[in-house]
Amino acid sequence: IRADGAGLGGRTPGNAPAWPGFEDAAVPPEKLGAYLRDFERLLADNHLDGLLYGHFGDGCMHVRIDFPLDSPEGVPATTRFLEEATDLVVSYGGSISGEHGDGRQRGALLERMYSAEARALFGQVKQLFDPGSNLNPGIITDPVPIEEDLRRPAARRTGAAGFAFHEDGGDFTTAVHRCTGVAKCRQDDTATGGFMCPSYLATGEEKDGTRGRARILQEVTNGTLITTWGSQEVREALDLCLACKACSTDCPTGVDIAKYRSEALYRTYRGKLRPVTHYLLGQLPRWAGMVRAIPGVASVVNAVTSVRWIEKTILTVGGMDPRRHMVTFETTPVARWMRRRTKAAAASSSTPDASRTQQTPTTGAHGQRVVVWADSFSHSLDSGPAKDVILLLEEAGYDVVLAPEDACCGLTWITTGQLEGAKKRLNHLAGILGPLAVNGTPIVGVEPSCTAVLRDDLLDLLPEDPRAHAIARQTLTLAELLTHPEYGPGPEWKPADLAGTEVVAQPHCHHYSVMGWGTDEALLKGAGAEVTTLAGCCGLAGNFGMERGHYEVSVKVGENQLLPTLADRPDAVYLADGFSCRTQAAQLADRGGVHLATLLRGGRPAGPSPHADV
Repeated sequence: IRADGAGLGGRTPGNAPAWPGFEDAAVPPEKLGAYLRDFERLLADNHLDGLLYGHFGDGCMHVRIDFPLDSPEGVPATTRFLEEATDLVVSYGGSISGEHGDGRQRGALLERMYSAEARALFGQVKQLFDPGSNLNPGIITDPVPIEEDLRRPAARRTGAAGFAFHEDGGDFTTAVHRCTGVAKCRQDDTATGGFMCPSYLATGEEKDGTRGRARILQEVTNGTLITTWGSQEVREALDLCLACKACSTDCPTGVDIAKYRSEALYRTYRGKLRPVTHYLLGQLPRWAGMVRAIPGVASVVNAVTSVRWIEKTILTVGGMDPRRHMVTFETTPVARWMRRRTKAAAASSSTPDASRTQQTPTTGAHGQRVVVWADSFSHSLDSGPAKDVILLLEEAGYDVVLAPEDACCGLTWITTGQLEGAKKRLNHLAGILGPLAVNGTPIVGVEPSCTAVLRDDLLDLLPEDPRAHAIARQTLTLAELLTHPEYGPGPEWKPADLAGTEVVAQPHCHHYSVMGWGTDEALLKGAGAEVTTLAGCCGLAGNFGMERGHYEVSVKVGENQLLPTLADRPDAVYLADGFSCRTQAAQLADRGGVHLATLLRGGRPAGPSPHADV
């Protein structure tokens, strides 16, 4: 907790932003209790709040305070508080710089701690060694006033346009200023299960980390150095963001660069021509739906794109890296497979129920109705996981209904900043899933990134729609359903015996960040599996690894954990619920992957990828 204190203290219990400025005061340890009581009274008298942490044994306390820096009268009020707080520390024989240097934050307060004679001596020493005042001017000997050069007061309110930013008062500026610069994003925490920040770990460049990107976006809201969302600085900072959302969980202040990136792209390209990949990959479910609509078309498209020179040409013209491979389209989509099963069930039953959309459960007795929501990826690109989810739930005794195949969450529109298109698709989806959710029916997602949209992005894109809140509340992962106290199958259901099965699991970044993967891991271990859980992104990240200019970083991210682990454990089952995670391993490691549903049914990878020559 102490390591993350500066970040965790960046939001008050009331979710207001809290700022540095008086975070290093120290008093003699025996006086700490009395000092803290007086300090908290001072906060209350000034209508301020802050979270205290630090080194109690040394009498040194850190605090970040919700200074009202976003209002004109807030800056002088902040200055008055800092002066009064300094006087309080001095009255206890303490220092406002107990652990660190004085710096720009505290330089102007030194006159309240040191005599005029002492400060004059400081100036003489400075003049002796730095007569030109070239080294850190304006800090100790001639400090600038507290109210000068403050970042936050210069920022302009940026009202909601795409996302509602309901957790930040509807203000994009407040959202990007969640970053207070503690730089946890510059650490490699993958050894302890962290996922942030894959692009920074790959390049080591400040601009490619969470803090660097947040700072650039803050400058846009300040309107001084960078004035437009479409500036070169913004494009460079956001270019290598994988939109993994790891920062939304791993950053102590809850910075969500994936969301900010989508918003920035929306503001940049609204009403303008976009990069070609936004139309091709960003609207992939639309094109995949056209291929899926007519039986036989998928086979023709797959045959044509299997010719390597044709495939490379399409990739190059489409703004993608020719070292990649195109996706193959599913020849037996889930909905078609379900219709065939329904016909077979009706033909074998003397009393067929024409209203049913699936075969009646053959085992189990609890009969809990559940909606399996197969997303666009599961319908069009890899239907195996969705089919296994349906079969597994039927075997567990559920009454399974397949959601209509046109219920798209708009994920690819969201990641490319096409937020109006995303809202249209989510509104359509809400019309399909909303009534079921309102009635309390659990909805099970297949693809983690799409499931995360219903749990997170949906609420910020349709914030006033009660259907959205019902859907978010009722949407579960497969593992969450199977362990749910109300909707679970009960103790009579058992998954396949996985004793002795070595599993290398790559949690999808959005699964980790939004839903959490602990339930999945516990379910696997309970079935007897020996699980190695990878941390960090696989590197493909949907559109990212396919786009021109991203291939090397995509591979390097994969080399952080995924690729070397697969190479070290050739006989392990590779578990990856995410389509991107399976695709990355197939293209870079010739390794097939399975969904959790497949593994719980005792299944294994079908075999190596046909595109393993990369």
